[in-house]
Amino acid sequence: MSRLELFLWLVPLLVASMVLHELAHAVVATRLGDPTPREHGRLTLNPVSHLDPLGTAMFGITYWLSSFMFGWAKPVLVQPGHFRRPKEGMALVAVAGPLTNFAIALACVAVIVHVELSSGAFEVLALLYQVNVILGVFNLLPVPPLDGSRIVAVAMPDATYERWRALDQYGMLAIFGLIFLFRRPFFELIETAYTEITEVMVRVVGG
Repeated sequence: MSRLELFLWLVPLLVASMVLHELAHAVVATRLGDPTPREHGRLTLNPVSHLDPLGTAMFGITYWLSSFMFGWAKPVLVQPGHFRRPKEGMALVAVAGPLTNFAIALACVAVIVHVELSSGAFEVLALLYQVNVILGVFNLLPVPPLDGSRIVAVAMPDATYERWRALDQYGMLAIFGLIFLFRRPFFELIETAYTEITEVMVRVVGG
């Protein structure tokens, strides 16, 4: 399978992965009492409601220009004031996204291990697995506004938590700056996590 064919097969699967990631955030927030995701039309599988044009384009850009395929969807707006326990509620909402990516990755491993695939299908699933693990790991980094920042915030005093949340405004620009400044340790961290997670998932599915 050529790189172009692989990419064309992969695109709808990547879109589905991003949609499910954001939908998981929306569902958990709604279940915890926040009506905001419903009001903003995020309780849907319609990709148009979830995709960010630049974040989606980045999948194509990184696919063709690097070995690190990455992108993002439009964040789900959540109002923690609707939760009985705002910090804990935000942590639950946050962890739902990466867990969804890991579940998709685990399904890919199960199919790869137990189903006889053509070389083309194997390539597609292997890359889909890789992207979902990377998305899951990346989003768990404890850096605002990533999901991991909501999880570590549970242990913070309220005053510190509010200052921590204020860092969200610097968003992805700050994150890419950190990646640029600490490129080598960043990729070593991702590679180590990827290897460890892969070993665990292969054992889980009986490979």
